[in-house]
Amino acid sequence: MENVMLITVIVSSLLLVWCAAKVFHSLWWKPKSVEKHLKQQGIKGTPYKFLHGDLKEYSNMFIETWSKPLNLTHCIVPYVIPFFNKIVQTHGKITFFWLGTTPTLIIKDLELVKDILSEKFGKVQKPPENPHIKLLTMGLSTMEGEKWFKHRKIVTPSFHIEKLKGMMPAFSTSCSKLIEKWKKMVSPQGSHELDVWPDIQTFSSDVISRTAFGSNYEEGKRIFELQKEQAVLVLEAFKSVYIPGFRFIPTKKNRRRTNLDKEIKAKLRSLIERKVQAIRNGDTDDDDLIGMLLQSSNQYSIEATDPKVNGMTIDEVIEECKLFYFAGQETSSTWLTWTMVVLAMHPSWQEKAREEVLRVCGKDTPKFENLNHLKIVTMILHEVLRLYPSVIHQFRYTSTKIKIGEFSLPAGVHLILPTLLINHDHEVWGDDADEFRPERFSEGIAKASKDHVAYFPFGWGPRICVGQNFAMIEAKMALAMILQHFAFQLSPSYAHAPYTVITLQPQHGAQIILHRL
Repeated sequence: MENVMLITVIVSSLLLVWCAAKVFHSLWWKPKSVEKHLKQQGIKGTPYKFLHGDLKEYSNMFIETWSKPLNLTHCIVPYVIPFFNKIVQTHGKITFFWLGTTPTLIIKDLELVKDILSEKFGKVQKPPENPHIKLLTMGLSTMEGEKWFKHRKIVTPSFHIEKLKGMMPAFSTSCSKLIEKWKKMVSPQGSHELDVWPDIQTFSSDVISRTAFGSNYEEGKRIFELQKEQAVLVLEAFKSVYIPGFRFIPTKKNRRRTNLDKEIKAKLRSLIERKVQAIRNGDTDDDDLIGMLLQSSNQYSIEATDPKVNGMTIDEVIEECKLFYFAGQETSSTWLTWTMVVLAMHPSWQEKAREEVLRVCGKDTPKFENLNHLKIVTMILHEVLRLYPSVIHQFRYTSTKIKIGEFSLPAGVHLILPTLLINHDHEVWGDDADEFRPERFSEGIAKASKDHVAYFPFGWGPRICVGQNFAMIEAKMALAMILQHFAFQLSPSYAHAPYTVITLQPQHGAQIILHRL
């Protein structure tokens, strides 16, 4: 009996020692080893602090900076990303810091950025998803390897220019709804103050609903309302410390997240299955997004749940629809909102754009062919997206030990390609990098800066966003129609406070005074 007890004590002690060693290795020895490895190669950064790394300083700087609005300026980098701005200024274009125990490199060197986005180095991937984020979106955004290539090949034809031409009635209908709503608020030759941010969000949701679901857009809008509620709950969880397994504890919010996920998928599945049946019966066309995905993936005559099919399963179509909403709606609405804010700050450019729209389109609803002739509008949209990119960083991850340029990086290092920092870099864009100068895009994107890779709001290389032409057409159409019917200026109540909630948003809204023309 004593021998058994002795063995139990020894085994328990060894187990405790093993666990302690494992914890010590993960929380101290490994991070310090990575830090030493990076510093030996000349990469400067912040020293590792046990367990929390730089999270406290990172969070405190955001809280302090975002507690009060910014002056009316486009020099927004110190305000939007104070921590990143500080360490890049302190340590250089390639620097590292610590998100908890995770080493994170900020890479501002454009040659390395180009090589990473072109996937020249192989095992540089999208970072592993937080399980909460998977409730919002998966699809192409999280895939790698052959599966990504297959899905990319299926999804791309849905955004071909000829397909986008077929979506013009949906674009114009959604734009007209927005214009009519605002007209009811503003008497002829009168003015009215409103926060345009919520209305533009509704507009972009309507666009996505119509183009994704066609005649079923009202049902699609309900799905997206659920997705929006899910986004709020997921972001709330994402901002807290992630504890493995906690999401399975049946708290009120965890249950709501789970139920929302089930309801969204069930509604999408029902709608897609009805769409498949209607197309088989010849009762509807396939010119909306779901129809095109089903057509491209050859889903009309196969079992939707079979993972061995050449196309997508219905589950995969569901995830692509969720991604289309989350990526498309969020980025388009912020882009158009910041465009209105910036043009309200620069009335001369607003008038130049309006004159061009009226010259090209008159008062008629713009046609697809008209949009190609809106050069000033295009320049303005690019410059706004440079100053206020919807997505302020691109993220990557080293899935194995890898050599990037002259640097050797271990597996498990997160890489940040700082879009916002690069977009405001004086070395790349000139001394006026923080100024609104649309004319810098007068000869196209490639000649707008000192390096043709400096402007990548939709990504770059093989993973460039498939929906970029969709987004540009939507933005041109909406801005053109707004300019046809309204002049606008900033309200005295507007507080300039760009901040990030996944996308770059106006923290206190976008209060604009509309003048009906």
